[in-house]
Amino acid sequence: MKTSRRTRTAETTPRIRRGRRWIARRRTALISSALRGAAYATGAGIVGLGFYLLRQQI
Repeated sequence: MKTSRRTRTAETTPRIRRGRRWIARRRTALISSALRGAAYATGAGIVGLGFYLLRQQI
């Protein structure tokens, strides 16, 4: 019985290894996105804190 290419690939490559290869290929994009998100969150927090402090002064 002939198996499909996808089935053979899934059988020969464990799911975790495929996930690690996917992450390794996209590591730069993932790190860039994480840093951008952290920067936006930090900026939003600082602005929010500034408005909070401003409101406390009024």
